Amino acid sequence: METVTIVNGEQPLVISYLTLRRAIGIIGLSLPFILSIGKILLESSGLECSISAYYYSVMQGVFVGSLCAIGIFLLSYRGYDTRDIVAGRLACVFAVCVALFPTARCGQASTLRSYFHWTCAALLFLTLAYFCLALFTETDPQRTPTRKKLQRNLVYKVCGYTIVASMLVIGADKWVSPVAKVLDSINPIFWLESIAVVSFGVAWLIKGETFLKDAKPAV
Repeated sequence: METVTIVNGEQPLVISYLTLRRAIGIIGLSLPFILSIGKILLESSGLECSISAYYYSVMQGVFVGSLCAIGIFLLSYRGYDTRDIVAGRLACVFAVCVALFPTARCGQASTLRSYFHWTCAALLFLTLAYFCLALFTETDPQRTPTRKKLQRNLVYKVCGYTIVASMLVIGADKWVSPVAKVLDSINPIFWLESIAVVSFGVAWLIKGETFLKDAKPAV
């Protein structure tokens, strides 16, 4: 049996795993800000029509690299059972496809590639919502959930439902043309995607025990 050396009461492998969760949370939380601010500072003012549209800006490398990093982490994610593994691998595929199959430029007609891009993006967000609503909220049936665990579950649910709601509104914006024409000037898809990505980042930061961590038992 493989043994794990414990240093100062902590398992280094567990610490590394939590660090990865925090890293992916930081990427999600910061991505909309880095893309928009970086493009304004390095290229031109104004927001793109969506997060995906930053593929065609000076921030292309950041966009593609961030999604690939998210995908690689999710591929390595194991969680507690098969559902975590399957969800992680699916999310990895969707994230990489979103990065490598870009959408059409803002204002240009949609192509088969852009439809594939949006399908993968929607599936990615729904998988991330599944993590928040179904996987992160699980509690060991043999243990009474702590107050912090209940608080974390509340945050996970808020993040998960926020992601789902953002996707539904984006779908409405795309299909209800009168609404889309009125809202186009404020880049609604960019803001809704940003809300969903930030919600994803917050959930993973919480899962990485950055916030709302259970207190260590007294020795």
